[in-house]
Amino acid sequence: MKAFVTGHRGYIGTHLVDVLKQEGHHVTGCDLGLFDGCNWAPMPKPDKELNKDVRGITPADLKGYDCVMHLAAISNDPMGNINAQLTFDINRDASIRIAKLAKAAGVPRFLFAGSCSVYGQGTKLDLDESDPLNPLTAYAQSKIETETAVSPLADDNFSPAFLRNSTAYGYSPMLRIDLVVNNLLGSALAYGEIRIQSDGSPWRPLIHCRDIARAFVAFARAPKAAIHNKAVNIGGNSENYQVRQVGDQVQRLIPSAKVTYTGEVGADPRNYRVKFDYLYSLLPDFKLQYNLVSGMEELHRKMVDYGFSKKDFEGDQFVRLRTLKKHLNLIQPTAA
Repeated sequence: MKAFVTGHRGYIGTHLVDVLKQEGHHVTGCDLGLFDGCNWAPMPKPDKELNKDVRGITPADLKGYDCVMHLAAISNDPMGNINAQLTFDINRDASIRIAKLAKAAGVPRFLFAGSCSVYGQGTKLDLDESDPLNPLTAYAQSKIETETAVSPLADDNFSPAFLRNSTAYGYSPMLRIDLVVNNLLGSALAYGEIRIQSDGSPWRPLIHCRDIARAFVAFARAPKAAIHNKAVNIGGNSENYQVRQVGDQVQRLIPSAKVTYTGEVGADPRNYRVKFDYLYSLLPDFKLQYNLVSGMEELHRKMVDYGFSKKDFEGDQFVRLRTLKKHLNLIQPTAA
């Protein structure tokens, strides 16, 4: 398979390149490199790299590929809140354009990195793909609007699929600590304190970043009928946790750390527990490699070996928002 991966130098993209290469696939990566220098370990190299903004992808760039795996985005709620128009420009408008270019170039499969955050403030627990969407942020709204616009492009020769990923965590060569699990573990190592910013009650579906990469490869290999034009929650039923339960797992790893509820964000309206039965009905052979316990144990070992400290927690390297603010001039919204 020849795969075209956007955002290949990101938190998940580095794993996706590695999984694809291990399976013997040809990989082209496309990434603007906004976070170059933020990695803490060597990153796997694709066969070919395009150092460009995804908004500048051309039809010629996509010619001859079997699958486009589109990960590049303004990648979470706080970053999306800096500039909503920029979020829609990159996450929605550029994504729709790439899907159209891929179809025109004869690429048969387009896999989009969506998010379970589209459920926002869930009306009930155990949400599945048929439940109402309730986005609370520009990031989540951009994901829904991309699904809505790309879906009608599906036909006999073009199969889009939308992977609604759970909240990522875990070790990656391009580490991030602006994700709930990684943040609480980093806080414990930096301060001896597990700082939970809400009351700890909200639910989140969690998934190791490498398992997201593995899901993309599974979707690329799947029979067309299994994934054609479908939006699918990516995760595991047993991997839904309340934030306070994540704090408990951190304390198990670092018993000396105390749990502190800072209350600085007040009541967090984002509260969604998600079902993943549909995923395993479509791809019965797919299994997660990690659960929260094993994933956190691995990340804890890596952070201790690295000597992760207060300086790392408070610096720019592992917090995308801080680095992004330095480069906003490079990614302003395109002219209408």
